[in-house]
Amino acid sequence: MEKIKLLSILLLLVIIFAVGCSKVESQPFSDSSSADTTASIVYFTKEISSDAVQRIYSMIGGELDGKIAIKVHFGEEGNPNFLPAHLIKDLCLDLDATLVETNVLYGGPRSRTESHIALARRHGFDFSPIDILDSEANLAYDHQSKHFSRVYTGSHFPDYDSYLIFSHFKGHGSAGFGGAIKNIAMGLASKEGKRFLHRGNYPIYDESKCIKCNICVKACPESAITIKPVNINHLDCIACGMCISVCPTGVFSQPESENRQEAFLERLVEYAQVLTKERKMVYINVLANISRSCDCVPNAPKPFIGDIGILASTDIVAIEAASHDLIDQEHDCDDTFLKVNSVSGKHQIRYAHELQMGNMNYRLVDID
Repeated sequence: MEKIKLLSILLLLVIIFAVGCSKVESQPFSDSSSADTTASIVYFTKEISSDAVQRIYSMIGGELDGKIAIKVHFGEEGNPNFLPAHLIKDLCLDLDATLVETNVLYGGPRSRTESHIALARRHGFDFSPIDILDSEANLAYDHQSKHFSRVYTGSHFPDYDSYLIFSHFKGHGSAGFGGAIKNIAMGLASKEGKRFLHRGNYPIYDESKCIKCNICVKACPESAITIKPVNINHLDCIACGMCISVCPTGVFSQPESENRQEAFLERLVEYAQVLTKERKMVYINVLANISRSCDCVPNAPKPFIGDIGILASTDIVAIEAASHDLIDQEHDCDDTFLKVNSVSGKHQIRYAHELQMGNMNYRLVDID
């Protein structure tokens, strides 16, 4: 009897110790285990393949009709992390869809339509028509909001009835992270729109950290940086955040003003709000090759955590919240991108919810 009591006490101590030493979970946007019927559905698969993309799309695909566009990112020249073309190929062919993008504000092949399309073909996107939406002209939508009175996209934007927003969820030097919201906002904005989105978000710098490696000078698309002494010419700077992404010693960072950082994130959300209202959209986020830098960076750092899976939803807020929660759980912290980029992007999700673009309360449905 004494042995049984002793074993029971030891077992209890083991349980208490295990609970006390378990890792602290990050605080999610939503309790995804909730049976709340008001929660938005976000589908999830751990498999990352062309078959998985088709399978998860089939859960939401009835939402798209008419002439379909798939918004992708063709990847900057030299970037090792962008989503490979084969992931979207079969679904694109099934939908008889067109791959769409807009030209970037900074220099390089993606700033001009012909070289942008040529780069896309070299990166394997050779199975579908490609439409650079702002190749001919701007299209402006009047919109009174906190930061804008007008939103600029490409003149080809209304040529499509429905959009599949196929996004690589990863870090971003200025936005904290880039997902579906940024893929629509910056990704569908014309060059003029991109200028307004970046307006006033110039990086700050700490010269004492500079090792004179010249990486930032070479990477700056507008030749706005000098290093003897370190300086950013604001007449040329387009606030793209490239210097933040490539500097190995953290010389450059986002402006210290929280209001300025939040304003940039809010501008992204407001652009996405306008464009999601104009056309029917569904969302697929791929959580793979998760680097702290975006796919626009030529020599982006290697992924810092392992691949997680693919998510799909008709609710842009829910899918962004679920994507961030999964990465936070994998990285075991409350805000992964604040930790790795010193910039939190979570205000994107909260502000989109505030603008009634979707629901932060979601239910994750595993389709595996």
